[in-house]
Amino acid sequence: MEASLDDDKAESIVVIDLSGKTDIADYMVVASGTSQRHIGTMATHLREKLRANGFKGVTVEGESQSDWVLIDAGDILVHLFRPDIREFYGLEKLWGDSKQPNEQTQEVLA
Repeated sequence: MEASLDDDKAESIVVIDLSGKTDIADYMVVASGTSQRHIGTMATHLREKLRANGFKGVTVEGESQSDWVLIDAGDILVHLFRPDIREFYGLEKLWGDSKQPNEQTQEVLA
């Protein structure tokens, strides 16, 4: 997953460990794109790679506008934002303890 975002030149990728905070997912990934087209392209590529890697029931919301796209891959939620929208909603502040990917989270995102 991270490779897909890196390949598509996602900006400011942050992984938030949700363990013990909620039952909706284990990890949340937040990244920015430079435009609506960029975000839409990242979402399309990521959805395709998730499905190709065996993730079942991957759903995507917000792709028609591409200001904020949510990809629900079960235990991993991915939020792709335009920078101004990302700042407005402040998910990293809301969920706290955000961090850059480390070995443990890179394993989840591989």
